[in-house]
Amino acid sequence: MELITGILTTAFLAGGVLALAALGEVLAERVGVFNLGVEGLMALGGVTGIIAVTLYPNPFFGFAMALLVGLGFGALFALATVVFRANQVLCGLALTMLGSGLAVTIGKSYSGMPAKATFEKIIVPYLSDLPILGRAFFSQNILVYLIYLIIPAIISFVLFRTRHGMNVRAVGENPAAADSAGIPVTLIRFCYVTIGAALGAGAGAYLTLAFVPSWSDGVVAGRGWIAVALVIFAGYRPFGAVFGALLFGVITAIGYVGQARNWPISPTFLSMLPYLGTMLAMILPVFLWRRLRLGFTAPAGLGVPFFRDER
Repeated sequence: MELITGILTTAFLAGGVLALAALGEVLAERVGVFNLGVEGLMALGGVTGIIAVTLYPNPFFGFAMALLVGLGFGALFALATVVFRANQVLCGLALTMLGSGLAVTIGKSYSGMPAKATFEKIIVPYLSDLPILGRAFFSQNILVYLIYLIIPAIISFVLFRTRHGMNVRAVGENPAAADSAGIPVTLIRFCYVTIGAALGAGAGAYLTLAFVPSWSDGVVAGRGWIAVALVIFAGYRPFGAVFGALLFGVITAIGYVGQARNWPISPTFLSMLPYLGTMLAMILPVFLWRRLRLGFTAPAGLGVPFFRDER
């Protein structure tokens, strides 16, 4: 019982990093823009969070600064891919290299330094007394509650329960038809790509202010790429991304527990479990979604640039 509770506690904490980044990528891909710069955005957000709390020791300030940095770099990425129609894959890779390199450069003096302020646990009365799940989930920091419950609920409601959400999905599916109906395709794409980038940077701040919590070169460790894979696994749906992130959190937690308890398994193998899971996450949708006829396919306009004069 204690073992399961411990694994789930770590899983919720570790999965929150992936969930927030994946939710940001869901927003971008739902409007037809493929952002491969999540890894760089997370690195920038992580180092920004550490620097911010060093200047002003408040984790909310650090997280807010990371969101602002994500908005700035997201706007640059959106300008290149949405307005100027640059190749989305190349721009995403450039953003990853730029963000990762810049984070390493400006974070050298902060490497290995513990965060001056971190998100503390908030124990929910009564619910935290529930066996297993209560102790594992309802004794986490506030970001965990936001990431697993509030943010995906808001995104899901907006996308699938509002007229605006219908317009957003139309932009991702058929931008030419959406434009003919009077929907501002370029504006919607620009805004959602920028907001998605901000969530990616926020995931980096979550990593260094709640999960690790410190900054070092390579602390992101490929989580941005896993988040991109999670969107495919989730069928481009917010709660699916959160569920997939939790699964990866469980895999990560098992690796940590196995090393801590000296299981007779190679630590290298335990450390690579999340990346093996990523490979499965890329393969499973091809068989699972099609065989079950769930229709969880990528937006038809994903990766396709649009300008009104080319309708």
